[in-house]
Amino acid sequence: MQKKKIVVVGAGPAGMMAAIKAGSLGQDVILVEKNSILGNKLLLSGKGRCNLTNACELDLFLERFPKSGQFLRDAFKKFFNQDLMSFFQERGLELKVERQLRVFPVTDRSTSIVDILKEELLKQNVKIMFKFKLIDILIKNNSVKGIYINDGELVYCDKLILATGGASYSFTGSTGEGLAIVKKIGHEIVTLLPGLIPLDTKEDYPRILKGLTLKNISIKFCTGKLELISEVGELLFTGTGISGPLVLTLSAKVVDWLSQKKDVYVQIDLKPGLTYEQLDARLLREFKANPKKGFKKIAKSLLPLKLIDIFLKLTNIDPFKKANQLTQKERNDFVSLLKCWRLVISSSRPIEEGMVTQGGVSLKEINPRTMESRIIKGLYFCGEMIDVDADTGGFNLQAAFSTGYLAGESAGST
Repeated sequence: MQKKKIVVVGAGPAGMMAAIKAGSLGQDVILVEKNSILGNKLLLSGKGRCNLTNACELDLFLERFPKSGQFLRDAFKKFFNQDLMSFFQERGLELKVERQLRVFPVTDRSTSIVDILKEELLKQNVKIMFKFKLIDILIKNNSVKGIYINDGELVYCDKLILATGGASYSFTGSTGEGLAIVKKIGHEIVTLLPGLIPLDTKEDYPRILKGLTLKNISIKFCTGKLELISEVGELLFTGTGISGPLVLTLSAKVVDWLSQKKDVYVQIDLKPGLTYEQLDARLLREFKANPKKGFKKIAKSLLPLKLIDIFLKLTNIDPFKKANQLTQKERNDFVSLLKCWRLVISSSRPIEEGMVTQGGVSLKEINPRTMESRIIKGLYFCGEMIDVDADTGGFNLQAAFSTGYLAGESAGST
C-alpha cells in the first residue's frame, strides 16, 4: 500500500498530536512550523507548569464548552483525558492531579510535555520543517493538493491538517494568518474574540492596586438582568483592571456582552464566607473590644493595607476616627462595600493578550467524526483555530490534543 503524504501546519499540541497519530499509521508526515521550536505556546501554559488536562467525567467536561460541547463528543470518545494521561505516563512522565482535578506533570515543567512529544515525533519519523510559514493552499477540483510556504515554495500533499492556532498570545506565533487563508478559500470564520482575558475597568483603582491579589473572595458580573457568579478564589489587579483565575474563567461571556455593546460591571465580595449580618456583628465586637482604637487600624484585620485607604475614601470615613465615634451609617456603608464593591468593566484587553481565542473555523463546516472540512476534500482542522473554547482548568489543551488525534487518525486512515 502506497504511503500518503500528509502535511501538518502548526507545531502546537494539536498539530504535534495530529502528526504523531498520522505517523503511527505508517504515513509520510511533514510537520511545518514557522517558529524555531516546538510547542511555543504550550511551554507557557499553566504558568509554565502545563495544565495538561482535567480528570473530570465526560459530561462535566463537555459542560465546560457551552457552545461546542456536542461537537467535541466524537473527538473525546476517541481520545479523552485518561488516554492523554496514559500517553505521557507510558512514556515515562509521572502526572499529578491537583485541586479542581487539574492535571500537571510532577516536574511542574511544560518542557517535560514538549520533550515527550518531540521524542514521539522522531519515533514516528515525522519530518519537521522549522521557520516555514504557510502562505497559501493549493486546491484543484475542490481537493487539497499542497501548500505554498515562505517565498512561494510548493509542498505537495495528499492530505493537509491545519493547526495554526487562533489570534491570542500572538508573540508565540498565533497571529491568525491560517484563519485568513482558510477564509479566502471559502470557509466561514466565526468572529474572533479574546477568551481567558484580563478585563479593564473604568475606575482608576487598579492602577493604585497593581500587583495586589485578593484571596478567598467571590465576584459577580452583571449586565441588565443577566449575572455570572464565580466560585470562591483569587482576583489580581493588573494596573488597568482585573485578572486572576476568577476573572479569566468568566471572561469569555463578559467579552460576548461587551461585543454586544452592553454595560457590564463586577461586584466583588471580599468576605463571601460571612453574611452582611455576621460581618456587621464582627465589626461591632471589634469596636466594643477596642473603643479608642482608630478605625484604620481596625480595618487592617479585614482588608489588605493597599485597599484600606480606597475604602475609607469611598465611605468618607476619617481614618483616625475612633471606633466608638463611628456612626451606624458609616459602619453600614463600610460593611456594604466589603460585601459588594462595584467596578464598571470598560473593555477587555486586546485579543493578542488572551490565553485562548473565541471563534475560528465554523463548526458547521467541519465533520465532527473526522475533523475534515465539509467544503474541501483532504483538508482537516484541529486545535484552537476551530470555534471551540472553554474556561481554565486543562479543558482547552485536552480539546487541542483530542481534535489533533482525531484529525491525524482520519487523515492517516482514509
